[in-house]
Amino acid sequence: MPKTLAELRIQIDAVDGELLALLNRRAALANEVGEIKRAEGSPVFRPEREAQVINGLQAANQGPLKAENVATVWREIMSACRALEAPQRVAYLGPKGTFSEQAAVQFFGSSIQHVPCVNFDEVFHAATAGTADFGVVPVENNTEGVVTRSLDLLLQSPLHIVGEISLLVRHHLLRTSDSLEGIEVVLAHPQALAQCQGWLAKHLPHVERRAVSSNAEGARLAAGNPAWAGIAGERAGSEFGLHTVAHAIQDDAFNRTRFAVVCLPQTLAAPQASGKDCVSLVVSVPNKPGAVHDILVPLKQHGVSMTRFESRPARSGQWEYYFYIDVQGHPSQPHVAAALQDLQSLCAFYKVLGTYPIGE
Repeated sequence: MPKTLAELRIQIDAVDGELLALLNRRAALANEVGEIKRAEGSPVFRPEREAQVINGLQAANQGPLKAENVATVWREIMSACRALEAPQRVAYLGPKGTFSEQAAVQFFGSSIQHVPCVNFDEVFHAATAGTADFGVVPVENNTEGVVTRSLDLLLQSPLHIVGEISLLVRHHLLRTSDSLEGIEVVLAHPQALAQCQGWLAKHLPHVERRAVSSNAEGARLAAGNPAWAGIAGERAGSEFGLHTVAHAIQDDAFNRTRFAVVCLPQTLAAPQASGKDCVSLVVSVPNKPGAVHDILVPLKQHGVSMTRFESRPARSGQWEYYFYIDVQGHPSQPHVAAALQDLQSLCAFYKVLGTYPIGE
């Protein structure tokens, strides 16, 4: 005989009680770990360890929970336990409601201290000066390409990359009234305006497009003017009490942005191998025929896969370029170490931007 709703609720309540007891038991163990780490001077946050835990749980999962739900639940559990040791201060492009904030929460969990910043430069400054422990910045979008300011700052900064997160980005048109009528200005970050240009050209062809520091800032401004609309995510709409006039107006339905998590090496050294890792580099080569080809040869010879190759002007006035390269693997692996050593010998400039577990 099937169970009644009342019987099922009683069983769920009992399981919730067991879960709460187990979570508190885990939290107590995390406190003990924190005491050992404080005595040793070890970092509280270990991204490779957390990646290994989540990957192991996903592999052991027998359902009906989906693998991505397992990751979300355990990231929040680890975030709450980590906050008992020391809450992480995380800087990102603000104000509240930005995709950068969403990426920070998705990577670290909700139990963080938020440090919203007005631009990418301030994010890097906060993490360098100690106002924040970590910074989260967008580095690449699958439709609009690299975020050039982030790449320039990574080149100049003492910060290194210790993690990454890939976010499915859905842009919504937000305003104080639930109508497309009477919109005079659409406000958003330049990247968002570019990612939605097809929809805007079709539905609001004569409306001014105004670039602002972030999508959430555009939503905040739109909340104060009924003739303005912002392009932003659901978090911004909720934060500023706006109607969603049009859903998912980005031109690419699978629009994704990749974010890097950065910090000082003394805050967190390069993570150890997790089994699924990436090394990010920036290099330059002598300006001679075949030089770019030559730096790719060591990767092929040692069987190392390159997943990203971008060029940026060196601003030297000599038509020279920096090349941003991502390769799969970890420097503790002999074939990766050999490839990087051979690559470095060919470069006029060579900098490791970070070694970190590959994001979801």
